Amino acid sequence: MSVQWRRWARLIPVLVVIAVAAGVPGVRGSILRTVGWALVVDEPVELADVIVVPEWAGAAGAIEASDLFHRGMAPRVALLPEPPEPAEDELVRRGVTYVDRNAALVQLLRSLGVENVDVIPDPAAGTEAEGQVLLSWCDQRQFRSILVVSSPDHSRRARRVLRRAMRGHPTSLRIRSARYSSFEPDRWWMTHVGIRTTIVELEKLLLDVVRHPMS
Repeated sequence: MSVQWRRWARLIPVLVVIAVAAGVPGVRGSILRTVGWALVVDEPVELADVIVVPEWAGAAGAIEASDLFHRGMAPRVALLPEPPEPAEDELVRRGVTYVDRNAALVQLLRSLGVENVDVIPDPAAGTEAEGQVLLSWCDQRQFRSILVVSSPDHSRRARRVLRRAMRGHPTSLRIRSARYSSFEPDRWWMTHVGIRTTIVELEKLLLDVVRHPMS
């Protein structure tokens, strides 16, 4: 079976649910909202040692982190960076001065009044790698509680992966969905971006459930 066919095979249950929902006007909205909310986790926040913002959470993540910081939920915020893209490496090689994505997010956090901003030294590409980086960093810093800000569409899968990485370690983890994200679980099917985001994230979530059913 080709890689492309396996990818589409994983999508079949998602596409069936969406197709059925679209064909039943009386329950369409309810089913589609259920699909959207299946991606979302927004846990009650508690005091933590640090608030972590992955770079991919963007401006919405920075706003959420700053609001939590000003509420006194943690004394500092840390950015979990992504590796540089090839174009960024080339700009550095050419000696071009520019503000990269990670530096821009740190600058934004400080503009939002967050005085204590750390940058986790090891960048992470992908959610699985983020779990390992966070685990090592928390062990080094002896953090016992972290609050991770996520985009809503990625929050449930992020919680599964990060909790799996933290299993057996003393650090507790809570996930907070960024309120100002562009993803709307009650309206995702009304835009092409929303449809694409939901299908991709559902595919990844379902694959994670199949691979790790006990997470």
